[in-house]
Amino acid sequence: MNFYIIIPAHNEQDSIADTLESLINQTLQPKEIVVVNDNSTDATKDIITRYVNLYSWINLVNNTSSNQHLPGSKIINAFYKGYEILDDSYDVICKFDADLIFPYNYLEELSNHFNENSKLGMASGFCYIEKNGEWVLENLTRKDHIRGALKAYRKDCFLQIGKLKPSMGWDTVDELLAKFYGWEILTDECLKVKHLKPTGYNYNKASKHLQGEAMYKLRYGFLITLISAIKLAYKKESFKLFKEYISGYFKAKKNKKEFLVTEEQGNFIRNLRWKGIIKKEV
Repeated sequence: MNFYIIIPAHNEQDSIADTLESLINQTLQPKEIVVVNDNSTDATKDIITRYVNLYSWINLVNNTSSNQHLPGSKIINAFYKGYEILDDSYDVICKFDADLIFPYNYLEELSNHFNENSKLGMASGFCYIEKNGEWVLENLTRKDHIRGALKAYRKDCFLQIGKLKPSMGWDTVDELLAKFYGWEILTDECLKVKHLKPTGYNYNKASKHLQGEAMYKLRYGFLITLISAIKLAYKKESFKLFKEYISGYFKAKKNKKEFLVTEEQGNFIRNLRWKGIIKKEV
């Protein structure tokens, strides 16, 4: 299968080389890699350029944006800068972070999964972070959820869900819409990816509010938002985050933020969420 990979990178001089080396050394090499240097002020661009000069299938796109490290729109807008220069001769398109080290057989194993199941729309491994000299699972969410750091989409699924939404919550709505259209999602516990910087490491307070805003824009409704906010805050061991999530939700509701999904899709999403909540309680 032909893999196209887009890597948004903002001030990633300490990790981007490791990420690229791990992709260059795959048993199934990607057909194209585009690294988007997103307004970096460090040596990120110079490091990427060295790889561009060595490998014809690695490309660099320079993008000017905000210096703030915000989730959502910034990273997806950078993703599209890379997407614009690619043709459509791919089978799988990936959005990867610039601080990951992939196991040598990562793409080959994903390819096997996609080939074995024609209804598989998205697939990934798991992120591991270093703690006390050991690599442990970065357990921030359900094991059946594909982290935003390492998304891989079958082409037909990617196009049917409307590609990626430039908003906080993009890495949840993509899976929900994939399920809405009948696609399956797979996470492979055998594929352990080293995540060099924990998620949210550089996020500021404004970005915390965006999590609550995303729940509103996904049409969760207040009760599901409340339960989700409690669970997220508990996993991150911060009651302050719970308050920020709820504040973001009500702020978005007051300002009548545009929804990311239709009413029909919203009904499907709420039913799916309630089934998941009830199943865990039983």
